[in-house]
Amino acid sequence: MKAVRFSKFGHPLKVVEVVEEPDAELKSGEVRIEVLAAPINPSDVLTLSGQYGSLPKLPAVPGNEGVGRVVEVKDSSAVKVGDVVFLPLGSGTWRTHLVAPAEGLTPVPKGTDVKQASMLFVNPPTADIMLREFVTLQSGDWVLQNAANSAVGRYLITLAKQAGYKTLNVVRREELAPELLALGADVVLTDTDDLPERVRAATGGAKVRLAIDGVGGDSTRRLGDSLATGGTVVNYGVMSGKGPKLSAAATIFKDITLRGFWLVLWLKRAEREHQRDTYARLSKLLADGTLKTAVEGTFSLDAIQEALARAMEGGRGGKVLLTPNGPV
Repeated sequence: MKAVRFSKFGHPLKVVEVVEEPDAELKSGEVRIEVLAAPINPSDVLTLSGQYGSLPKLPAVPGNEGVGRVVEVKDSSAVKVGDVVFLPLGSGTWRTHLVAPAEGLTPVPKGTDVKQASMLFVNPPTADIMLREFVTLQSGDWVLQNAANSAVGRYLITLAKQAGYKTLNVVRREELAPELLALGADVVLTDTDDLPERVRAATGGAKVRLAIDGVGGDSTRRLGDSLATGGTVVNYGVMSGKGPKLSAAATIFKDITLRGFWLVLWLKRAEREHQRDTYARLSKLLADGTLKTAVEGTFSLDAIQEALARAMEGGRGGKVLLTPNGPV
């Protein structure tokens, strides 16, 4: 089989290589899975550069999620050859084949688009949990977010609409507005210093109590200044390269709270039943086409340099996926 491998941390384009590896012999209860599609997420890029919150022992194969087809089973009836399944989270999915325990594998609902399914395990639950578990919202309430054109941002627009919330979506480029409005965004604003005034104007002075921040730096400050007294900013990323910050006016006079979210910690802390319920609900929305995000392009493992370069560029129109065994 082939796999992308890195043996040191550094610039992603300089540390990855494609290697041939021998097929591992299956142990009792294991399956061999042919990888169909695996996305390149920002967390993967940060892992390659050594900047992520949890780093693997090297050498390692990158890739945290994806979808594959079972091609071999040993001593298990949990799945059968031909089943399309979600790959185990954090299993090093940038490879043609991987071996995993049969028990615990989750089937992809029949009829689900494979490319969309490959992106289920990281970004959709991130958006969903930030919407549901920090501030108790009612139908008609407003949610403010930056990085609205990101995968998390797009999922959040859809999930908020499903729940009856209205979204204020902050972007860097005005030309993104028509696409996000077509997706279901209620308001699209550019990320400038007068954001608090424009939020008040757009909502008619409504009390906005939740902001979702994937940018950090001054963008976080603008979100905090836009919230009502007692509001919460949830930070899940630092696309600006700068840590999140709030103004003194927000923290002292408006009692704004800054919280962080990392899916890895949620998976460690949340009850297993709660995790299963969350993924089952999101899986249904994926299967019926409610949840979807744009795909910028698909690449073979041999084109990993090109794929990573595209994934790291600004102004993309969607996710970059690896399809290790050919087009899907």
